[in-house]
Amino acid sequence: MTEPTLVLVPCFSGAPWDIEQLSPLAAHPMRTMRLPEAVADMETYADALAEVVAELPEFVLVGDSFGANIALALAIRRPRGLKALVLSGGFAANPISSPVRKTAMRAMGRMRGSLYRQVALRAHAHNLASPHDHEGQIPWSGAESRKLFLDNTPAESFGARAIAALRADYTGQLGQVAVPTLILTPSHDVLIGKAAAAVLREGIPDAREVILERTGHMFRFSHPHTYGNAIAEFLRAEGLSSQPSVPDLSALHDI
Repeated sequence: MTEPTLVLVPCFSGAPWDIEQLSPLAAHPMRTMRLPEAVADMETYADALAEVVAELPEFVLVGDSFGANIALALAIRRPRGLKALVLSGGFAANPISSPVRKTAMRAMGRMRGSLYRQVALRAHAHNLASPHDHEGQIPWSGAESRKLFLDNTPAESFGARAIAALRADYTGQLGQVAVPTLILTPSHDVLIGKAAAAVLREGIPDAREVILERTGHMFRFSHPHTYGNAIAEFLRAEGLSSQPSVPDLSALHDI
């Protein structure tokens, strides 16, 4: 069988995925992208993603965090060729309910220069962190998260994406997703939280959730083999992969 192309949608940093880290998915054709800069509207990000997949006969959208919201926005449009959807650490609507945290996020988005580098990015890296980040195949830390943003995310783009995340709300349109959906959830995530995954799981008609135990929000970076294995198993279960299974899935807890 011909494997559908896995289209990997970046997180809030905007950086393209490191495809080589996802060894369990190596047999699949994959492509990624860099998010457009200084865009404050989720539908505009979805338009950019639509251009990436336009000529693909069959594809699977795999979105991580902010990228999961972008992938969801496009999946709701039911693009031709979409065979499945993977949302990791994602949300249908702004997951920050606290007025204080919302105000703080907006304030961080307005910071520039040294305030952005020293205050906003350190605070954001702290929110991304989990006690399990150092346990993965690629041990991760808050310093690596901050460097990811320093290397890839201008302050203007950080601020614009914060606005896009705060405004986006696809909760009422989840029923329009018409393909099998995997919701990948880290067991420890203070940034997004379990409620956001529950909204996706209960609202998308053909969705299943897999919790990756002892992982945090940055699990795509810290646990790429565990993360890739979960996606590979989903593709095989949905008849979208002819690749043999990879052993040792003990880190998965299926709901």
